[in-house]
Amino acid sequence: MALIVQEEAAGRVDWNNWQPKEKGTLCFVVTQGRILLIEKKRGLGQGKVNGPGGRIEAGETAEQAAIRETQEEVGITPTGIEWAGELSFQFRDGYALHCVVYRASGWHGELVETDEAKPFWMGTGEIPYERMWADDSYWMPKLLAGEKFRGWFEFDEDRMEWSKMEKA
Repeated sequence: MALIVQEEAAGRVDWNNWQPKEKGTLCFVVTQGRILLIEKKRGLGQGKVNGPGGRIEAGETAEQAAIRETQEEVGITPTGIEWAGELSFQFRDGYALHCVVYRASGWHGELVETDEAKPFWMGTGEIPYERMWADDSYWMPKLLAGEKFRGWFEFDEDRMEWSKMEKA
């Protein structure tokens, strides 16, 4: 019994040999004490609050994908983009995702709702963590503070079972 508890405490995934099935991005525009969030309308995380983002396409860098996904999902082009962190997710059903997170200090264009996302601005001190993935409360404060981070998370559907965070 003690061995099982110890394995669970360390997580179930061999992160040293882990390979994602997909690679994606998130891009958070943070300016003047506000952050741009979205209510996800379809796909992974449907109904949850997150930032614009999605899969990295062949031949594109993570930063290019973050810009493209933000344009596609909410109609604006983020500016002043900087790498903020990396997140690795393993789901019990076998899905594995590596996500590069960006922070943008500005944007141009007109914010619009699309069939993928309903955008809204929120004060950085009022993040609705109860409507987000469980891991967000671990790394979002670091993003807002301008800290660089790396995180590893194990999920069973919506339930986070294990996590590890470190400075990048």
